[in-house]
Amino acid sequence: MRAHLGDQLVIESPATGATRRDGEIVGLHHADGTPPYDVRWSDTDEVTLVFPGPDAHIRRVEHEPGTRESRPGRDEAGAVSDTTPLQGPPNPGDIGRRVAGERKRQGLTRAETALRARMAPDYLAYLEERQADPSLGTLIRLADALSTSVAALRGGGIDLPPGQGQALLHPQLRDLGPDECRARLSTHGLGRVAVSTSDGPAVVPVNYEVIDDTIAFRTAPDSVPAAAVGTDVAFEVDHVDEATSQGWSVLVVGPARVVTEPDAVRRLDDRAHTRPWAGGERDMWVLIQPTRLTGRRISPADQ
Repeated sequence: MRAHLGDQLVIESPATGATRRDGEIVGLHHADGTPPYDVRWSDTDEVTLVFPGPDAHIRRVEHEPGTRESRPGRDEAGAVSDTTPLQGPPNPGDIGRRVAGERKRQGLTRAETALRARMAPDYLAYLEERQADPSLGTLIRLADALSTSVAALRGGGIDLPPGQGQALLHPQLRDLGPDECRARLSTHGLGRVAVSTSDGPAVVPVNYEVIDDTIAFRTAPDSVPAAAVGTDVAFEVDHVDEATSQGWSVLVVGPARVVTEPDAVRRLDDRAHTRPWAGGERDMWVLIQPTRLTGRRISPADQ
């Protein structure tokens, strides 16, 4: 017996041949489509793990050409919810964006993540690219695969500061070397710049790039980050993993200057990965040349 996601599993009465129960195959546990299957039963809408017996057979569901499934996904490892083919440009939901973002941050492929989460790669692709509504079971497996939490994938706590979880039983705080600091700064992201203003010290978040070991960010001439120009400033990047109570931070200190050469501005615009999240007209590029680069990491003592 072999099946595809979206096919029907039909169980018949041995005596009459009439259908006793049927359901949709929403999860495959083997790449070749052999049992067991995750089945969403039509009479209860519940998903259970099924090892089909001799009274069961597969009812094929024809897929439309040029689509992944004739009825795109709803749940588990490829379940479905409506009859609209997967066409047009990707339009991911918030959960899909968080899953894709965390997967890419960890350097995982879809195939690797799907294997860890025990789901079909096609369903993971659907989840990341479309307005999907995965079940709690799916989210638990994804959170485990990505070493995060269901709440984080759902966006819970987005209005709360990070680091409210429990501290490690035996934490280890160690310094990061220059190469480790540069690796964590990566090529772009979100950091915080500390500046002195007429109203006193201020720390503000900015979207930044790393170009030739120089921190670059865009702002407006009358903004708080613009006060960095012509002064020595501090720039900090960090990451906290709430699920494992681990994290790191990197601190850059150095002079900041504004970029005025048209060709240099054009090159920075071309190499930018994203527009500033704050929106508005933020076309003034500021560069921070590091003179001091330090970092720290919190991890379990046995790592």
